[in-house]
Amino acid sequence: MIANNASSTYLNSKVMTASPQELTLMLYDAALKFCNQAIRAVENNKIEEAHNAIIKTENIILEFMSTLDEKYDVAKNMELMYDYIYRRLLEANLKKDKVILEEIQGYIRELRDTWKEAMELVKMKRVVNE
Repeated sequence: MIANNASSTYLNSKVMTASPQELTLMLYDAALKFCNQAIRAVENNKIEEAHNAIIKTENIILEFMSTLDEKYDVAKNMELMYDYIYRRLLEANLKKDKVILEEIQGYIRELRDTWKEAMELVKMKRVVNE
């Protein structure tokens, strides 16, 4: 119980002190984690566990969709991508389809890796400009 409390306190502190960019990365990581959990649950025929993990992934995708800034051109493309992922998650949940979940996992991983790379480029640019 004490270790669980310490872990929760650390995570809370990490979230509360993170930049918006770091929070986005954390959300991508969480979406990947929940998608992985859903895949494992489907493989083990744990229907309720799969459902719950897919719902958590859906909620993260919905959060990404709700925070898009429409004044940027890229937002429309991101909205289309997130909408596609969300619709596929709905289908995966309905069918408990591992193949669809693996497809979604690939898209989320690609988005996460691109986001992390962009964060590193911004960080490098700041260092060069200082």
